[in-house]
Amino acid sequence: MARNIGSRYTAHQILGRGSAGTVWLGEGPEGPVAIKLLREDLASDQELVGRFVQERTALLGLDHPRVVGVRDLVVDGNDLALVMDLVRGTDLRTRLDRERRLAPEAAVAIVADVADGLAAAHAAGIVHRDVKPENILLDMEGQLGPAGSHPALLTDFGVAKLIDTPRRTKATRSAGGGAPNASGIIGTPDYIAPEIVEGLPPRAAVDIYALATVLYELLAGFTPFGGGHPGAVLRRHVTETVVPLPGIPDELWQLIVQCLAKAPASRLRASELAQRLHDLLPLLRGMPPLDVDEPDTEPAAEVHEDTAPERADRPRRKGAVSLVPGATSADSNRDTHTSMRVPAPDELAGGAHGTARAPRAPGQRRPGSARNKAASVRKRRITLGAAAVAVAAVVGVGGWLVAGGDDGASRPPGQRQSAPSEP
Repeated sequence: MARNIGSRYTAHQILGRGSAGTVWLGEGPEGPVAIKLLREDLASDQELVGRFVQERTALLGLDHPRVVGVRDLVVDGNDLALVMDLVRGTDLRTRLDRERRLAPEAAVAIVADVADGLAAAHAAGIVHRDVKPENILLDMEGQLGPAGSHPALLTDFGVAKLIDTPRRTKATRSAGGGAPNASGIIGTPDYIAPEIVEGLPPRAAVDIYALATVLYELLAGFTPFGGGHPGAVLRRHVTETVVPLPGIPDELWQLIVQCLAKAPASRLRASELAQRLHDLLPLLRGMPPLDVDEPDTEPAAEVHEDTAPERADRPRRKGAVSLVPGATSADSNRDTHTSMRVPAPDELAGGAHGTARAPRAPGQRRPGSARNKAASVRKRRITLGAAAVAVAAVVGVGGWLVAGGDDGASRPPGQRQSAPSEP
């Protein structure tokens, strides 16, 4: 059913839903448009509306072929909407869901396009703050690039900043117990830069970190620090080192490592990243997608001897934890803006022991995983069982050796030994 958005636009049908609102296919004075209608609770927040209006000039002035242009911002009653260029295609998440991982040449071509768009945004003083595959659109009508990749455009500029109102930040400070560096975290856990977790203000470098995370995901099929509870994900960003990906040129790997550096100043600028990626494309021509298995998404629980192997081997749900009040079960933690308390220093100092997500060769189990622990438990059971049989045989058949003058005291079989806990 069609609905009017302000006096100039009409929304005809829903194209997609996200945690911040709903995207409609619409019509305006100049033809088809995409209309992102924000949630009603956001539209009723007067502070957010004020910020929405303040951002209008900057967002309308961002014009680049690798950025989905914002044509208008509408404030009309309960409607708060961004009117954007209509891109006929799909988002990068949809392609990842279908293909799991991309050939390095295609992955780098897509990320180079996005880096070009970020360079223009950063030059205009705009930080995206939520770069992720859901916000990267593939233009199916555009000219094909390297490895047959469709042109990539970055969308949703300004949405994360609009949601991060002073009122919400104040509330998260209260929830954080008034810690000096406590503030809200706005973004998507898998792609949040460590300085955001530590409570620092978002600068252009947070977009570089997020885009490097996207590149890693396109190559590997999973993010370097994601999986499991969002709090654990945030901690990994601060405490863990990215695990190398086998099978890619060292030049590409060093580029990823530099852009995933914990220190923002160590990362490349968007223009530098774009140029380096474009330069690497000839080196990647013809390379197939990497052949690595996704690591476990949750830290392995300790397995004791009385733990059933089938329970330890039971596959874990790789889905997400809902982070937005009122979000449906279909919402993904990679597809939500979230406001979370910044972890306290002692929480971050806990490290990520047992949560490393090292990629592995197909069919190989991750060291320390619950499956490996269960296998180890079973192996110990077999060993202990064999030892018990041997002891019984000696006691039953050759007990005369003990009674016949051995000065050592014979001891009864010990109690059942529990499997030692493993870190």
